[in-house]
Amino acid sequence: MTMVATTPWPISSLDCPPRFATPRRPDRPTLGPKVAEVSAELGAPFMPWQRLVADVAGEVNPDTGLLVYRDVVLTIPRQEGKTTLILGVAVHRALGFGGRQNILYTAQTRIDARKKWEDEHIPLLRDSPFGSLVRVRKTTGNEAFLWRNGSRHGLVSATKKSGHGPTLDLGIIDEAFAHEDDRLEQAFRPAMITRPQPQLWVVSTAGDRRSTYLRAKVRAGRAAVAAGASGTTAYFEWSAPEDADPLDPATWRSCMPALGYTITEAAIRAELDTMLADPEQGLGLFRRAYLNQWPDEIHNGWAVISRPAWEVLADPDSTVLDPVAFALDVTPDRSAGSIGVAGRRGDGALHVEVTDHRPGTGWMVDRMVALTDRWSPCAVVVDPAGPAGSLIADLAAAGIEVVTTSARDVAQACGWIFDAATGDRPVLRHRGQAELATALAGAVRRPLGDAWAWSRRGGVDISPLVAVTLAAWGHVNSARAELVPLFARG
Repeated sequence: MTMVATTPWPISSLDCPPRFATPRRPDRPTLGPKVAEVSAELGAPFMPWQRLVADVAGEVNPDTGLLVYRDVVLTIPRQEGKTTLILGVAVHRALGFGGRQNILYTAQTRIDARKKWEDEHIPLLRDSPFGSLVRVRKTTGNEAFLWRNGSRHGLVSATKKSGHGPTLDLGIIDEAFAHEDDRLEQAFRPAMITRPQPQLWVVSTAGDRRSTYLRAKVRAGRAAVAAGASGTTAYFEWSAPEDADPLDPATWRSCMPALGYTITEAAIRAELDTMLADPEQGLGLFRRAYLNQWPDEIHNGWAVISRPAWEVLADPDSTVLDPVAFALDVTPDRSAGSIGVAGRRGDGALHVEVTDHRPGTGWMVDRMVALTDRWSPCAVVVDPAGPAGSLIADLAAAGIEVVTTSARDVAQACGWIFDAATGDRPVLRHRGQAELATALAGAVRRPLGDAWAWSRRGGVDISPLVAVTLAAWGHVNSARAELVPLFARG
């Protein structure tokens, strides 16, 4: 076992530093560089984040010559290179500890573990200089890499008895989010107790509310790092804070340490677009898989405009002056519809209000006729690509001239509302209506070209928000309104 004294770089100097991490101790030698050499021979040179983890996890007590950390916990977004890190650690353990080593690997299930073993581990080993030193045994239920020096790297199922055996030097619990309790770890530990340098790696992306085993590891690891505690567990976490914008590439760059190395922003954008095809679950899945966020930590509403920022703009006595613009929106299942109005107040601020929010859609055309007769609006806006697009023909038949929007117009409208509500000098005012607050609390962003538009979280009805957004756009773009300078003052 060869140790190397390295000069560690500050964690903050990494292009994507971990959110939580056990720091490197410069007074300790480390096996990390040797693990990195092994991974390079496997055809997977370490990225900076992998080198950091290997260096800290491989620290050796200079007085005893033994590994400092008996446990290593790593939680990181998907597709960042944890598989190659794990394989490098396992191969180094098999060959670099001066004697026979027993290594066990498990994932969600034995089937999952075997798939990763066959699809990723075997090809890397087979095509490397280590290929001649190992025999692959594929017998179902007894799969293993059998090394010439007697070391064994086997697969186990995720059951209570999986780790039971004579001895265990290195245990790897991959995809730990799938475990609801610690029975697998408790099966491993007795087999490690007599070994001089045992190490247990727990590796995973964030889980859900059932992932109690991993969640306990995360809480303990974060607390230890925050307290500066120095124990026998090394903890590493790359994740986005719960209030980070999931659609912003800057958020991705802050928590995806392989971005720019083995994955691209274009690839992440494609994954996001695919996931958002499911409006109910897609964004949550993206947050967990690619931002490494836990469902109960994700901001519970008000994800685009904060509640305090919105509430400070409320004026129950706000009134609008002529000319006004109206807009109509309908929920995807057509269970409800909304009509919004926007116009200038006496002080020049932009007033938005929900005039109507009712069940169904059969009432909307007649109501719009009545509002048009009363106000003679400068615009009546409908997004033809949205659910309310089906009302356009009936509105026209009723004598109402409808202004339709393009995708670019919708994105521009959302941007205007956001700027008017959150700028240094917010110019938007509303009457504090509950239906509008509920809609905004449940709204999130969805990509729309290079910009964004409103999307709903779960089953929230955001038609009131969409209606006032389009009404504001209609007013801004009306020749009668002359409101563009209002936004320029921001």
